[in-house]
Amino acid sequence: MSSSNDAPVTLAGIARIAGVGRAAVSNWRRRHVSFPMPVGGTDTSPQFSLSEIERWLYAHGKIERIGLRERLWPHYEALGDRAVMGAALAEAGRRLLAATGVDQAAPEHSLLSDEAARVMNETVDVARYEGERETFTFLLTRWLDAHVRQVGTTPAPLARLMADVALAVRAEEDRGADGRITVLDPACGVGGLLLAAGEGMAERSADADPGTTALIGTELDSVLAALAEVRLGFADAEGGSGVVRIKAGDSLRADPNDGVRADIVLCNPPFNARDWGHEELATDPRWVYGLPPRTEPELAWIEHALARLAPGGVAVLLLPPAVASRRAGRRIRGALLRTGALQGVVALPAGAAQPHSVSLQLWILRMPVSEGSAASGERLFLLDAATSHGATRGAQGIDWPQLTSRVLDAVRAYDWSGERKAAGKQLPEGTVTVPVVDLLNEQTDLTPARHVPETAVDAQAKLHESWGRLGGLLDEVRNHSQSLAAIDLSVGSEALSTITVSDLHRAHALNLQQGQTLPGELLHGDALPDGAVPALSVPDLVLGGQPGGWLARAEVERGASTGSFTVAEPGDVVVAGVERAYRVWVQEDAPLVLGPQLYALRPDPQVLDPWFLAGCLSASANARQAGSHTSSSARIDVRKLRVLQLTLVEQRPYAAAFRELLALEESLRSVASVGEALVRSLGDGLAAGKLRSLRP
Repeated sequence: MSSSNDAPVTLAGIARIAGVGRAAVSNWRRRHVSFPMPVGGTDTSPQFSLSEIERWLYAHGKIERIGLRERLWPHYEALGDRAVMGAALAEAGRRLLAATGVDQAAPEHSLLSDEAARVMNETVDVARYEGERETFTFLLTRWLDAHVRQVGTTPAPLARLMADVALAVRAEEDRGADGRITVLDPACGVGGLLLAAGEGMAERSADADPGTTALIGTELDSVLAALAEVRLGFADAEGGSGVVRIKAGDSLRADPNDGVRADIVLCNPPFNARDWGHEELATDPRWVYGLPPRTEPELAWIEHALARLAPGGVAVLLLPPAVASRRAGRRIRGALLRTGALQGVVALPAGAAQPHSVSLQLWILRMPVSEGSAASGERLFLLDAATSHGATRGAQGIDWPQLTSRVLDAVRAYDWSGERKAAGKQLPEGTVTVPVVDLLNEQTDLTPARHVPETAVDAQAKLHESWGRLGGLLDEVRNHSQSLAAIDLSVGSEALSTITVSDLHRAHALNLQQGQTLPGELLHGDALPDGAVPALSVPDLVLGGQPGGWLARAEVERGASTGSFTVAEPGDVVVAGVERAYRVWVQEDAPLVLGPQLYALRPDPQVLDPWFLAGCLSASANARQAGSHTSSSARIDVRKLRVLQLTLVEQRPYAAAFRELLALEESLRSVASVGEALVRSLGDGLAAGKLRSLRP
């Protein structure tokens, strides 16, 4: 890749190339006068010449070799538009597949500009050395990370779980008339569910002849459809699963795969998509169980999946929990139960997939083998894995092996045949089967937690974990207290001079930035996924101190470059400029987007120690002196806060003491939070008569 086609690269891009954190790159920039000058961007989000950065990294021993794939990605970023980037990658993947001997149909139309075509050709060149599938997969992962807000995906462990559930429920010996098992995803995105199904079938049929599985998908976004086709094409080239067919189209309005009758349907449909075609599809023959209300698009996807199943086929859909209880869908839920089409609901822990803030559900559906084969008095399989111990910590903390084992053990223990021979069989804890007649009431609420009592094991495990956390926090408090108790404040009675934050800012000893209003259309309120940047507001501090949302990294970098976002980087001091939520801390580990009335102070490390600065600013007397009570919000004028005037050497012991003091404050705050939750949980258990032993 020649320097004549140089691409701009951000600080985050440099960090990825060098395999370090962004803070390390910022340190290089401050410490080395030879670090390349920006060629674009803004002061808060500068852009650099990729070729100049490469030469500097080599010259300073920061990296021995930059992979060709890493050098490719900034060129994709420079294309800007998501669709153009994706189309260039899809076309590159199509050509790479052709090089492996897989026939690929030419696209009906091309979105490629001259620049995009050049990047595509460079990708094909690089793949000769880096590997065709490896190069495509690397770039696809980067593309998905950069557009996490616009392109939703099913996490790989969840996709595999959904595929394994479908395979466990379905009678494996039953195949289509042509001897092939057909898997359909009517909203396939980039093909994650179909890929998981292909892998699951390959493992279960290792000795079977190639060509026993057909993977068929439909996707509204033509770029995603093209990427899915290439992705599955590479997998098929290695595993020989058989047929791969992805079509671009609207499954609900004009399904290009309307003639397919699948043995398995897997789907993670778009949530809350109100414009799904309610009026124009009012007389559609797929609505066997009733016309879905306009506000219930997920029910339309359920009925669509059932319409595409062959007799005896199984569908597994990932749905929001409200589908199980919303009043508007009660009639259709009842019809699904009475006909035996709905056979199970599994509640997953929050964080399993987007939206991460809620406990999503797997709905297990099956098309009867023959009309009228479902018997009255049939039971519904319900599993509440949302409170599974070790799987309740959100997107970053789910123990996928444990969760997968729990769900599959329960599914495999149940007899899914129409006879329900195992209706009275002992099932794992957290699993029940409920007679359909007991569910057909005014609510027809199918939420597993309403019918599955919390297991004693889970309740005790939660208590044990809470006691462990409390004990650890109390140890932290004790350790910090012992260090701080040795401080003697009786010496040094002579008053020291101080300087305001405003004066320090003017003297370039620190850089002061004020947080800005966070755009609601870009801000997500669920749990933090990989590659996203947390966003903090003053209400978040009031409600508990944790970031209440997040933004896609690409959006943050773009906003920082235009000055519309304020980002606190590791090493910055963050101040909440409101009296009721006044807090000061040193930002560590990761960047943080700041909302209004939050401030980022970036000290010059040659002049100010960040912990010394944070300690001075956190003093309550300082906040009172800088407070303004002219309005009900009682704001703090951060510019008026004062800092001791000491040399960097003199700041060090103060910094160490302040660091201990701020850590003690955080530990005490955590003790209060954990303690309140533990008392509430233990009190509820005792009030429910769950006491098993009483120690004297």
